[in-house]
Amino acid sequence: MADDSQQNSNPSDTPKRKKPDRFEAARLVKLEQIEELGHDPWGQRFDDHISIEEARGKCPEETGELGEKVRIAGRLMTRRKAGKLRFFDIKDWSGRIQLLVSRGDLSEEQWKLVGALDLGDLVGIDGFMKRTDSGEISIFVEDLTVLCKSLAQPPEKFHGAKDIELLLRQRYIDLIYNEGVLERMLKRTEIISTVRDTLRAHKFVEAETPVLHAIAGGAAARPFTTHHNALDIDLYLRIALELHLKRLMVGGVERVFEIGRVFRNEGIDATHNPEFTMIEIYQAYGNYESMMDLTEEIICNCVKSVSDSMVLPWDDKEIDFTAPWKREKYGDLFKEHAGIEMTDQAGVLELAKSLGLETEGVHHDVLVNGIFEEKVEDSLVGPVFVIDYPASICPLTKRKQDNPDIAERFELFIHGMELANAYTELNDPRLQEDLFLTQLDGMSEEDSMAKMDNDFVQALKVGMPPAGGLGIGIDRLIMILTDARSIRDVIYFPLLRPEV
Repeated sequence: MADDSQQNSNPSDTPKRKKPDRFEAARLVKLEQIEELGHDPWGQRFDDHISIEEARGKCPEETGELGEKVRIAGRLMTRRKAGKLRFFDIKDWSGRIQLLVSRGDLSEEQWKLVGALDLGDLVGIDGFMKRTDSGEISIFVEDLTVLCKSLAQPPEKFHGAKDIELLLRQRYIDLIYNEGVLERMLKRTEIISTVRDTLRAHKFVEAETPVLHAIAGGAAARPFTTHHNALDIDLYLRIALELHLKRLMVGGVERVFEIGRVFRNEGIDATHNPEFTMIEIYQAYGNYESMMDLTEEIICNCVKSVSDSMVLPWDDKEIDFTAPWKREKYGDLFKEHAGIEMTDQAGVLELAKSLGLETEGVHHDVLVNGIFEEKVEDSLVGPVFVIDYPASICPLTKRKQDNPDIAERFELFIHGMELANAYTELNDPRLQEDLFLTQLDGMSEEDSMAKMDNDFVQALKVGMPPAGGLGIGIDRLIMILTDARSIRDVIYFPLLRPEV
């Protein structure tokens, strides 16, 4: 038997630190200089500093006038020399400001510390606000504290950080060096906070429901599958929040919402990421019209949280979010853009074939919806609520009392992008059970909703109040409100293929 004590005894098997390139080597020399000056290159607690935005507000209006003493912290972004003066631009998450460092204002030790700094270093600054002769708001540095030495070379000055693949893998580079990226992500936080504030004002309560589901339900999508070893069962990452939130309504939580990550084992494009954030909202004793009013209020409040105007730029166009928004019937839009009634069996089949849609064994209403996606959605500038969908493609939705072929459902579209989906919720347990059993024609066995959720049907038998339900894609909402072209631009860490 081999002696375990001899394993890994070969020095060549011992992991070795990667040899630094010439840029890192030069920064390591600077790090040693900082240590020799008696400073910790990795920094310590730095209390009582204010944001750069706040500091800028303290600057005197008159040039040359000495203002308040301030303390800030941030990352060095640019530098230049002018005799015994050094100029830096420093950035934190609120903005930028110029630092002016004069040899005559610092001790010998502090001046040497200035010489050991590199772009990308994090520093703390104590100094006085002053507007230069050119009118530039500046901090005249009195004392400097090293908070973290950066060993990595920043992106090339004139070419910048432009490699999209690199930026998505090293999002921190994108946030630091590309203008507007950090601001967009901070707007994301503000938008989500506004959604919560709007709902709380209407007495909605926030819930947390399971991410691992025994049955993938609540939407038509392909789930990710995992396995629980202790119970020896397959589980699914949730594709929707719906069915558990409805269980809470049965239990008496009359107004409930959840903002959470959901997972769909599907493609990646400008508006789809396999892991994304959505909000689902349920209101007892409401319907899909209640949800339209709520959707308008939520999104209009979000617009106000990031803009002084209700008109926002979108690519080379504009979006006017001023309420009320248009409400257009699905059937009317289908006829307008497809040129036929959606009830025309032969016409729908012929048009579907001409568009290259799969027709063999596919339900008529599924074909209708495929045509709608091809012929109608891109023309929907919006904001516009598309209402009253074919009932057979809405298995969790209440039918209209005067027309059971139509479901009380809407989708919100803005420039061809679906942003929200809402129903008058189905609360008839017998009809729900029938729909679970029949499902949609043409649905793959590996798709969701192919299994019966008996517990949910049992919950409905206990009695769920009539209700309106709403789902909003948070990432897409942020795309629209921040003029982003891709969902990857508004997610901190989008899914990427592993590096080879």
